[in-house]
Amino acid sequence: MGQAIRTTKLPLDFSKRTQGGANTRKRAYLEATVQELDATRTFHVAFFLAHSDKLSERVPYFSEHHQEIRERLISSDKLLTWAEFQTVETHEHPDPLPEWNFNRAFPDFPSVYRRAIIEDAIGKVKSYLSHLSNWQRTGKKKGKPGLPGASNHPTLYQGTFSLELSGTDVQQSFVRLKVYTGQRWVWVNYPVKYNRYFAQRLAEEAWQQQSPKLVLRRKSAELHFSQTRKVKARKVKESKLDPNLVTVAVDLNVKQLAVITARQHGKIIETIFVTDRGFDQHRYRHLKRISKKQWLSGKPIRGEQSNVQLWQHIRRMNKDVAHKTARAIANVCARYPGCVLLFERLRKIKTRGGSKSRRLNRKQANQLRGQINRLSREKAFAQGTVTVEVNPHGTSQYCSRCGAQGQRFSSCGNQRLKARGGKLFCCSACMYEVHADWNASVNVHRSFFSEYHWRPLPKRSG
Repeated sequence: MGQAIRTTKLPLDFSKRTQGGANTRKRAYLEATVQELDATRTFHVAFFLAHSDKLSERVPYFSEHHQEIRERLISSDKLLTWAEFQTVETHEHPDPLPEWNFNRAFPDFPSVYRRAIIEDAIGKVKSYLSHLSNWQRTGKKKGKPGLPGASNHPTLYQGTFSLELSGTDVQQSFVRLKVYTGQRWVWVNYPVKYNRYFAQRLAEEAWQQQSPKLVLRRKSAELHFSQTRKVKARKVKESKLDPNLVTVAVDLNVKQLAVITARQHGKIIETIFVTDRGFDQHRYRHLKRISKKQWLSGKPIRGEQSNVQLWQHIRRMNKDVAHKTARAIANVCARYPGCVLLFERLRKIKTRGGSKSRRLNRKQANQLRGQINRLSREKAFAQGTVTVEVNPHGTSQYCSRCGAQGQRFSSCGNQRLKARGGKLFCCSACMYEVHADWNASVNVHRSFFSEYHWRPLPKRSG
């Protein structure tokens, strides 16, 4: 049993007024709201740091399981109630702490936003105190955790927003937010870029909707709707005992972004090649332009970014390709319910040699592999598929048929050129020739089942 999480984005429309977008004042209201919420979060973080003993207080409770009175750390709900009693001036507690009077510092502040910020501050301070205690326990002089920051994307709980979506008329779709104008809190309508994809994601009954977050960027603003779903999946040890188990292995590369093979009863039952369609060369040309511009501009200035638009374009391309490749992997897993998804355990891949643009391209390719791995895990787990990382030793050097060590080569006319990154693989023992990336993908299955040279060594006696 697990929990899958996904996020659906709803962009706010800040285009021209003639095109149905919001005016510039509404954008300024969002910026003022975020600044006001960050200021209140700073207030509560400082309050809990000044009263850190309260966060480690232990309170008695009755354990239903043990049928006795026990102790545990004070809960976040009780901490919230205590913090409001100490800082908020009401009829029930008219005398808060003089130096921590929240009403004087932030008059007419909405209670819904205040409670959300107090809970956020409690989590930040608890995390800081935990890291600080672990650092003090180690006795190290370096690496001391820094104080918790106050900036965060605001969470919109019920009572701070409402959605008015119209499937027939896009111009009638908007979100109503409670924002700060700089003087008072008001309700403002913001047009949104509504589409059928967003409505379809929110309408799925299997996914439970959480409170959205307002993500404000320099030129855009979005509402991120988080959704959770309970997933039932078998443990890997239990799946390995199933004689009908299907394993889906993925070998990630540069030109062939992913070679996907499905195996059952010791045989490969499906193979899919996901090619980059010239994406690697396209990205290399962009990085070459960046390298040339940096060389022409001279020594970079600290704090100043260069080639911003080109870098954003490269990141968008990487993200798009990673999502498409991960979706192809998840579709294969969906055809075999209860299967196990296999990846190589790749952690440290260093780029060496070549020009600056070539090294940058290799770094981007390595980062793309990590994105595909992460997104594939998320998409496959939402379908009930568990992911396992196996030992990558020898997946490209050993034969997937007999287990002997072979060689990679490239075919140039009638000649065979032995190369480390050759496209083909030849076994010197059984003379088996096959695509090198496909051979590596099949060896990922063998590594999972500890076949051939992945068998554990016998323990020495004595």
